Amino acid sequence: MADALSVIPAAVLRNLSDKLYEKRKNAALEVEGIVKQLSGTTDQDKINAVINLLINEYTYSPQANHRKGGLIGLAAATVGLTSEASQHLDQIVPPVLNSFGDQDSRVRYYACEALYNIAKVVRGDFIVFFNQIFDALCKLSADSDSNVQSAAHLLDRLVKDIVTESDQFSQKDFASECLNPYVRQFLVGWITVLDSVPDIDMLGFLPDFLDGLFNMLSDSSHEIRQQADSALSEFLQEIKNSPSVDYGRMAEILVQRAASPDEFTRLTAITWINEFVKLGGDQLVPHYADILVAILPCISDKEEKIRVVARETNEELRGIQADPAEEFDVGAILSVARRHLSSEWEATRIEALNWISTLLSKRRAEVLSFLSDIFETLLKALSDPSDEVVLLVLEVHARIAKDDKHFHQLIVYLVQNFRVDNSLLEKRGALIIRRLCVLLDAERVYRKLSTILQGESDLEFACTMVQALNLILLTSSELANLRDLLKKSLFNDAGKNLFLSLYASWCHSPMAIISLCLLAQTYQHASSVIQSLVEEDINVKFLVQLDKLIHLLETPTFAYLRLQLLEPGRYIWLLKALYGLLMLLPQQCVAFKILRTRLKTVPSYSFSGEQFKQLSSGNAIPEVNNFVGSQVSEEAAATKEDQKNVHNGINFAQWQQQFEKVQEQHRAHSKSEALSRSNSTSSAKEMQRPEEPKRPLPAADMNRPPSRSSRRGPGQLQI
Repeated sequence: MADALSVIPAAVLRNLSDKLYEKRKNAALEVEGIVKQLSGTTDQDKINAVINLLINEYTYSPQANHRKGGLIGLAAATVGLTSEASQHLDQIVPPVLNSFGDQDSRVRYYACEALYNIAKVVRGDFIVFFNQIFDALCKLSADSDSNVQSAAHLLDRLVKDIVTESDQFSQKDFASECLNPYVRQFLVGWITVLDSVPDIDMLGFLPDFLDGLFNMLSDSSHEIRQQADSALSEFLQEIKNSPSVDYGRMAEILVQRAASPDEFTRLTAITWINEFVKLGGDQLVPHYADILVAILPCISDKEEKIRVVARETNEELRGIQADPAEEFDVGAILSVARRHLSSEWEATRIEALNWISTLLSKRRAEVLSFLSDIFETLLKALSDPSDEVVLLVLEVHARIAKDDKHFHQLIVYLVQNFRVDNSLLEKRGALIIRRLCVLLDAERVYRKLSTILQGESDLEFACTMVQALNLILLTSSELANLRDLLKKSLFNDAGKNLFLSLYASWCHSPMAIISLCLLAQTYQHASSVIQSLVEEDINVKFLVQLDKLIHLLETPTFAYLRLQLLEPGRYIWLLKALYGLLMLLPQQCVAFKILRTRLKTVPSYSFSGEQFKQLSSGNAIPEVNNFVGSQVSEEAAATKEDQKNVHNGINFAQWQQQFEKVQEQHRAHSKSEALSRSNSTSSAKEMQRPEEPKRPLPAADMNRPPSRSSRRGPGQLQI
């Protein structure tokens, strides 16, 4: 302190804190001259003393004019030091930077002016304070005083010039500043300037400030958004032309930004990801799962541009043939696909399934090793509200179910699902079964379903399921080969085995058994089944199923059966079975009229004269049964050809016993259910009925003879 006072006159120190700018300016010039003289000597202590005096007594003074004088004095001292100034920057710069936060706007203005003059003197040596200066400039750019903003802008331009010509600038230090919340327009400007300098490799440090740039795309200022977009476009172009880029780190940032609530940010992020997938090569292999996290939701984005780019990227990514030796994480990709099977968007769920299907076709063994992680979710997806999703799920299951273990799991779960959700069987049952028959072989599917339903404990469900399967069998074009095989049940082993396999579970439904027999041309057995039906079997559900069958008999599926009616003498059991069905139908229903009309068209020329007389009359239906029962020799002759193959190893009597046994179980179950409902109803009524008070008759009334009106005759109720 004493050293400083000995070299600076008191008048100069007094004027340095004067309220008039001109006096402070003249005093600063005096300080500049004094410091210049001292710098020519070796007396560094006095120089340090002068600088400390300006700092402690002026820049940190509670008086605003003192602080203004101190700032202009420090700038003047730096100018006086010239080449030696860099040795004292650690003393001079911090108090100036501190003044940027002063409450007095004029002090902040002089701080900008002082730092500008200091920077002009020291140039490149100034870079060591870049981070603090940059932070201060960001804050001052939004200063409430326009003069301070202007001064900060001039200082910013000078600092940019110094940085572009300096070889001491650290891009790494700059990148760390990009996370600063105050960085907006200044950041974009700085990035643009630095990127234009050939000697500065900003691309190498792009991962450090890429997130900050993307953050600006949603800024409230249109100008900042435009500048950020322009900077990002420039960097993307440089990436395309650069032989070495760190795709991995940036991919992580882009994945997060692809989920931004801001539409423009999402579009920019997915566009970058699209380019990365095309350019990244091996670098991106470990990041495929992360990239898929970004792509799948964007496929269902509300903005069409984003959807288009996302789909293109998805196709590009799925088409890449990654070498198994590379870090291709099948488990991670399957995990992403599994999570997105629960997406609310149909398009996303579809693409997730396409990924699983693609991996199954290319890396089946690896996928199966992770199957326990995704199988349950895939099974649940069979209940998806979208038909397209269900069809894709079935394709995936079909790829998995090539081996018996997974095939069994699939069919068992499917039956369980149908049992739990009746609407699924009603609305989707035909779609699911038909598609599985195409993908996994119809015979294999039906045999497995039949095996499972044989042991089904829920008899009502078993009946419903069998009826559904039977209807699909009779109507679906996909099962035409299965129907052709069943038609040969009496003629070859393959047909016989399939017939018996289905028969065991078809026993749950009388109408399903009858349909199966008609399809397999086991007409005699069909007639026997019809004859075995008892009163309890003929209920509303049975008649509904019978109505469906009669209508089906008029479809192309049963064209062969209708043609066989041209030879009633040969197919007498068919005729008897059809007449049996006719007798079960109420005469007023449409099905009765359809079947009766069909039977009336049966030609009479193949009958004997006696047969013709009995069948040709308009109301000869009752007599036909008598005819059938009486013409044993005719029937035996007519069906001689069929009788040779009638058994084909099939013990029909034994199978009919099996059918009757199962039907008896159904009857017992129905009675039990009816009794249970009755008991429940009675219990409910008893609980609701108020207890009537018991009132004893008066003694006189107890001995009184009943009145005339109270006497009742035979058949009369007493009220």
